[in-house]
Amino acid sequence: MEFTASGRLEIRISGSDLGKRVSVRRLDDPGDGTGGFTDTVGVLTSWDEGVLTITRRTGESVRIAESSLVAGKVVPPAPARRRGPAAGWEELTRVAAGAWPPVESAALGAWTLRAAGGFTRRANSALALGDPGLPLDGALDAVRSWYAARGLPAYVQLATGAEDSQEARCLALERRGWTREVTAGVWTGALARVADADAPDADLVHLGRVVDDGWLARYQRSREPGPEVRRVLAGGPSVWFAAVPGDGASGGAPAAIGRCVVDGRWAGFMAVEVAPEQRRRGLATAVMAALARRALDEGASAAWLQVEADNQAAQALYGRLGFAVHHHYHHFSDRSFRPSEAGR
Repeated sequence: MEFTASGRLEIRISGSDLGKRVSVRRLDDPGDGTGGFTDTVGVLTSWDEGVLTITRRTGESVRIAESSLVAGKVVPPAPARRRGPAAGWEELTRVAAGAWPPVESAALGAWTLRAAGGFTRRANSALALGDPGLPLDGALDAVRSWYAARGLPAYVQLATGAEDSQEARCLALERRGWTREVTAGVWTGALARVADADAPDADLVHLGRVVDDGWLARYQRSREPGPEVRRVLAGGPSVWFAAVPGDGASGGAPAAIGRCVVDGRWAGFMAVEVAPEQRRRGLATAVMAALARRALDEGASAAWLQVEADNQAAQALYGRLGFAVHHHYHHFSDRSFRPSEAGR
């Protein structure tokens, strides 16, 4: 916090600092006169009628009464992450979108409307990069109409937590009644470190280009895989499927599976799943190591993956393999239309 020459805290932000990263301290008021202080760091996304809204790196919006402020200042953008390859959030967003290709898509200005029969929100949401060519309200109406015509809910995908990302647009959707349903981290790391991971069972991993019934039997993201599931999973620039054969107790399903999509310098890891009775054997690491080695053979050098904010077990694994959070993405839903079920 900033101090004046007399040593007192000072408020050095105003409504003219919208869009900048700020750090503020506010006085809590529990009602009994014993309030403490709370610090908040994030992007100043609004300052209206005596209330500030600061959007944190995770996409969470914090509303703060101007009257409770005791200090505030503009701070530099979040420092560049030293772990993992250098990349902008837009580059990673486009690469990740290519790994979950929709069955059907349409352009809305620079936005992309994506549909795949409801399988995974990543292939059934508006990728809101750039200018939609319409005022925001008009663009959202077009999104609703396009998805309603296909019997699907309207979702918009946005990113936060990186320099010049979409905190302000997140707040704009929230103010229009859209609800943030999913938050996930995009993690990046060095591909060679994954390939070199100590995985004694890596030789058990079978790699192939085709998603078969056995692989799908282990995959937990779709209860009844239809043709759109196979099309999305098989889509992408260069797709590999990994499986560790199961035993008699598995009913024919693999003990572990994984998927990797290679796109230029990037290798994306997804659908890494292990049978409950086979966990803590290092099979997830073995699957990722085998896929990473194949991606290195194709010329990739950098790795990415997506993990939901509450999946602590996966986060621990990826941390051990050298991954770190790059930014977050969110799916915002218009609850005026809901199907019976939709995947992440």
